Amino acid sequence: MSEKMIFKELTSPTKRFIFYAISVFIAFFFIFWKFADELIEKELHKFDLTIIDWVQSFISVKHTKLMELITFLGSFKAVIWISILTIIIMILNKKRWEALFFLIAVLGCSFFNTILKWIFHRTRPTIHPIIQETGYSFPSGHSMVSFVMYGMLTYFLVLFFEKRSAKIITIIFFSVLVLFIGLSRIYLGVHYPSDVIAGFSAGGAWLVICLMFLKIILEIRSKRRKNNLEGT
Repeated sequence: MSEKMIFKELTSPTKRFIFYAISVFIAFFFIFWKFADELIEKELHKFDLTIIDWVQSFISVKHTKLMELITFLGSFKAVIWISILTIIIMILNKKRWEALFFLIAVLGCSFFNTILKWIFHRTRPTIHPIIQETGYSFPSGHSMVSFVMYGMLTYFLVLFFEKRSAKIITIIFFSVLVLFIGLSRIYLGVHYPSDVIAGFSAGGAWLVICLMFLKIILEIRSKRRKNNLEGT
Protein backbone atom coordinates (compact mmCIF):
# COMPACT_ATOMS: atom_id res chain seq x y z
CA MET A 1 0.00 0.00 0.00
CA SER A 2 1.38 3.42 -0.98
CA GLU A 3 1.90 6.27 1.46
CA LYS A 4 -0.86 8.31 -0.25
CA MET A 5 -3.39 5.48 0.20
CA ILE A 6 -2.47 5.08 3.86
CA PHE A 7 -2.85 8.82 4.45
CA LYS A 8 -6.28 8.81 2.79
CA GLU A 9 -7.50 6.13 5.24
CA LEU A 10 -6.75 8.35 8.23
CA THR A 11 -9.36 10.56 9.89
CA SER A 12 -8.89 14.31 10.30
CA PRO A 13 -8.01 14.04 14.04
CA THR A 14 -5.29 11.51 13.24
CA LYS A 15 -3.92 13.71 10.46
CA ARG A 16 -3.78 16.62 12.90
CA PHE A 17 -2.04 14.34 15.41
CA ILE A 18 0.58 13.49 12.77
CA PHE A 19 1.09 17.16 11.92
CA TYR A 20 1.63 18.11 15.56
CA ALA A 21 3.83 15.04 16.11
CA ILE A 22 6.11 15.99 13.23
CA SER A 23 6.32 19.57 14.55
CA VAL A 24 7.26 18.35 18.04
CA PHE A 25 9.78 15.91 16.55
CA ILE A 26 11.48 18.74 14.68
CA ALA A 27 11.66 20.79 17.89
CA PHE A 28 13.20 17.91 19.87
CA PHE A 29 15.62 17.12 17.06
CA PHE A 30 16.72 20.75 16.86
CA ILE A 31 17.40 20.90 20.60
CA PHE A 32 19.46 17.72 20.48
CA TRP A 33 21.36 18.87 17.40
CA LYS A 34 22.10 22.23 19.06
CA PHE A 35 23.59 20.65 22.18
CA ALA A 36 25.48 18.04 20.15
CA ASP A 37 26.96 20.82 18.02
CA GLU A 38 27.92 22.83 21.12
CA LEU A 39 29.54 19.71 22.58
CA ILE A 40 31.62 19.18 19.46
CA GLU A 41 32.64 22.86 19.50
CA LYS A 42 33.46 22.52 23.24
CA GLU A 43 31.21 25.43 24.17
CA LEU A 44 29.17 23.79 26.94
CA HIS A 45 31.65 24.15 29.80
CA LYS A 46 30.29 27.40 31.27
CA PHE A 47 26.67 26.36 30.79
CA ASP A 48 27.21 23.01 32.53
CA LEU A 49 29.28 24.33 35.43
CA THR A 50 26.79 27.10 36.24
CA ILE A 51 23.91 24.63 36.60
CA ILE A 52 26.00 22.00 38.39
CA ASP A 53 27.14 24.55 40.98
CA TRP A 54 23.54 25.59 41.62
CA VAL A 55 22.10 22.05 41.81
CA GLN A 56 24.87 20.70 44.03
CA SER A 57 24.54 23.66 46.40
CA PHE A 58 21.49 21.78 47.77
CA ILE A 59 23.49 18.68 48.71
CA SER A 60 22.52 17.21 52.08
CA VAL A 61 22.03 13.74 53.54
CA LYS A 62 18.23 13.90 53.15
CA HIS A 63 18.39 15.24 49.61
CA THR A 64 20.95 12.62 48.62
CA LYS A 65 18.75 9.75 49.82
CA LEU A 66 15.80 11.20 47.93
CA MET A 67 17.81 11.69 44.75
CA GLU A 68 19.18 8.14 44.94
CA LEU A 69 15.61 6.85 45.13
CA ILE A 70 14.48 9.04 42.23
CA THR A 71 17.45 8.07 40.06
CA PHE A 72 16.62 4.39 40.70
CA LEU A 73 13.24 4.93 39.01
CA GLY A 74 15.15 5.61 35.79
CA SER A 75 17.67 2.79 36.25
CA PHE A 76 18.01 -0.36 34.17
CA LYS A 77 16.38 -2.54 36.84
CA ALA A 78 13.40 -0.23 37.29
CA VAL A 79 12.89 0.14 33.54
CA ILE A 80 12.96 -3.65 33.07
CA TRP A 81 10.45 -4.40 35.82
CA ILE A 82 8.09 -1.54 34.97
CA SER A 83 8.21 -2.52 31.28
CA ILE A 84 7.48 -6.18 32.00
CA LEU A 85 4.54 -5.29 34.26
CA THR A 86 3.16 -2.80 31.75
CA ILE A 87 3.41 -5.22 28.83
CA ILE A 88 1.73 -8.02 30.81
CA ILE A 89 -1.17 -5.74 31.76
CA MET A 90 -1.57 -4.62 28.15
CA ILE A 91 -1.57 -8.15 26.78
CA LEU A 92 -4.11 -9.29 29.38
CA ASN A 93 -6.34 -6.41 28.26
CA LYS A 94 -5.84 -7.37 24.59
CA LYS A 95 -3.80 -4.28 23.81
CA ARG A 96 -1.22 -6.19 21.78
CA TRP A 97 -0.23 -3.38 19.43
CA GLU A 98 0.20 -1.01 22.35
CA ALA A 99 2.35 -3.61 24.13
CA LEU A 100 4.45 -4.13 21.01
CA PHE A 101 5.07 -0.42 20.51
CA PHE A 102 5.82 0.05 24.20
CA LEU A 103 8.50 -2.64 23.87
CA ILE A 104 9.83 -1.12 20.64
CA ALA A 105 9.93 2.33 22.24
CA VAL A 106 11.91 1.24 25.31
CA LEU A 107 14.28 -1.19 23.59
CA GLY A 108 14.80 1.13 20.63
CA CYS A 109 15.55 4.04 22.94
CA SER A 110 18.15 2.01 24.86
CA PHE A 111 19.74 0.94 21.57
CA PHE A 112 19.92 4.49 20.19
CA ASN A 113 21.29 5.80 23.47
CA THR A 114 24.14 3.29 23.30
CA ILE A 115 24.93 4.35 19.74
CA LEU A 116 24.86 8.06 20.60
CA LYS A 117 27.13 7.56 23.60
CA TRP A 118 29.57 5.68 21.39
CA ILE A 119 29.46 8.44 18.74
CA PHE A 120 30.16 11.34 21.11
CA HIS A 121 32.51 9.59 23.57
CA ARG A 122 32.00 12.18 26.31
CA THR A 123 33.53 11.28 29.65
CA ARG A 124 31.49 11.75 32.81
CA PRO A 125 31.98 14.80 35.07
CA THR A 126 34.48 14.55 37.92
CA ILE A 127 33.48 17.66 39.84
CA HIS A 128 31.66 16.12 42.82
CA PRO A 129 30.45 12.58 42.06
CA ILE A 130 28.30 11.23 44.90
CA ILE A 131 27.85 7.84 43.21
CA GLN A 132 29.99 6.04 40.66
CA GLU A 133 28.87 5.25 37.11
CA THR A 134 30.71 3.74 34.16
CA GLY A 135 30.38 4.38 30.44
CA TYR A 136 30.09 7.57 28.45
CA SER A 137 28.02 10.57 29.45
CA PHE A 138 26.30 12.11 26.42
CA PRO A 139 23.33 11.82 26.22
CA SER A 140 22.06 10.70 29.64
CA GLY A 141 20.61 7.19 29.41
CA HIS A 142 18.44 7.67 32.49
CA SER A 143 16.95 10.85 31.07
CA MET A 144 16.44 9.46 27.58
CA VAL A 145 14.90 6.13 28.53
CA SER A 146 12.75 7.49 31.36
CA PHE A 147 11.36 10.17 29.02
CA VAL A 148 10.31 7.47 26.58
CA MET A 149 9.02 4.87 29.04
CA TYR A 150 7.11 7.24 31.32
CA GLY A 151 6.00 9.20 28.27
CA MET A 152 4.41 6.08 26.82
CA LEU A 153 2.77 5.30 30.16
CA THR A 154 1.41 8.83 30.34
CA TYR A 155 -0.05 8.58 26.84
CA PHE A 156 -1.79 5.26 27.55
CA LEU A 157 -3.13 6.37 30.93
CA VAL A 158 -4.47 9.63 29.51
CA LEU A 159 -6.37 7.61 26.89
CA PHE A 160 -7.63 5.23 29.61
CA PHE A 161 -8.86 7.83 32.10
CA GLU A 162 -12.19 9.48 31.37
CA LYS A 163 -12.04 12.32 33.89
CA ARG A 164 -10.15 15.42 32.79
CA SER A 165 -8.72 15.88 36.30
CA ALA A 166 -7.21 12.37 36.21
CA LYS A 167 -5.61 13.10 32.85
CA ILE A 168 -4.08 16.36 34.12
CA ILE A 169 -2.78 14.75 37.32
CA THR A 170 -1.21 11.93 35.31
CA ILE A 171 0.57 14.33 32.96
CA ILE A 172 1.85 16.50 35.81
CA PHE A 173 2.97 13.53 37.91
CA PHE A 174 5.01 11.81 35.21
CA SER A 175 6.38 15.10 33.88
CA VAL A 176 7.70 16.02 37.32
CA LEU A 177 9.05 12.49 37.83
CA VAL A 178 11.00 12.52 34.57
CA LEU A 179 12.29 16.03 35.28
CA PHE A 180 13.56 14.97 38.70
CA ILE A 181 15.17 11.82 37.30
CA GLY A 182 17.21 14.07 35.04
CA LEU A 183 17.90 16.47 37.90
CA SER A 184 19.05 13.59 40.12
CA ARG A 185 21.76 12.70 37.59
CA ILE A 186 23.17 16.23 37.87
CA TYR A 187 22.83 16.27 41.66
CA LEU A 188 24.61 12.93 42.01
CA GLY A 189 27.44 14.18 39.81
CA VAL A 190 27.25 11.54 37.10
CA HIS A 191 25.97 13.72 34.26
CA TYR A 192 26.37 17.22 32.91
CA PRO A 193 23.16 19.27 32.52
CA SER A 194 23.68 19.21 28.75
CA ASP A 195 23.71 15.39 28.90
CA VAL A 196 20.32 15.45 30.59
CA ILE A 197 18.76 17.96 28.20
CA ALA A 198 20.14 16.06 25.21
CA GLY A 199 18.72 12.85 26.69
CA PHE A 200 15.29 14.42 27.08
CA SER A 201 15.30 15.79 23.54
CA ALA A 202 16.57 12.58 21.92
CA GLY A 203 14.09 10.55 23.95
CA GLY A 204 11.30 12.96 23.05
CA ALA A 205 12.06 12.66 19.35
CA TRP A 206 11.98 8.84 19.52
CA LEU A 207 8.81 8.86 21.64
CA VAL A 208 7.02 11.03 19.09
CA ILE A 209 7.99 8.68 16.26
CA CYS A 210 6.70 5.63 18.15
CA LEU A 211 3.41 7.28 19.12
CA MET A 212 2.85 8.56 15.60
CA PHE A 213 3.23 5.13 13.98
CA LEU A 214 1.16 3.48 16.72
CA LYS A 215 -1.62 6.00 16.09
CA ILE A 216 -1.54 5.31 12.34
CA ILE A 217 -1.62 1.52 12.73
CA LEU A 218 -4.46 1.55 15.28
CA GLU A 219 -6.45 3.94 13.10
CA ILE A 220 -6.09 1.79 9.98
CA ARG A 221 -6.86 -1.45 11.82
CA SER A 222 -9.94 0.08 13.45
CA LYS A 223 -11.25 1.40 10.15
CA ARG A 224 -10.67 -1.88 8.31
CA ARG A 225 -12.30 -3.87 11.12
CA LYS A 226 -15.33 -1.61 10.88
CA ASN A 227 -15.47 -2.01 7.08
CA ASN A 228 -15.25 -5.81 7.41
CA LEU A 229 -18.13 -5.85 9.88
CA GLU A 230 -20.26 -3.70 7.62
CA GLY A 231 -19.49 -5.97 4.65
CA THR A 232 -20.51 -9.19 6.41
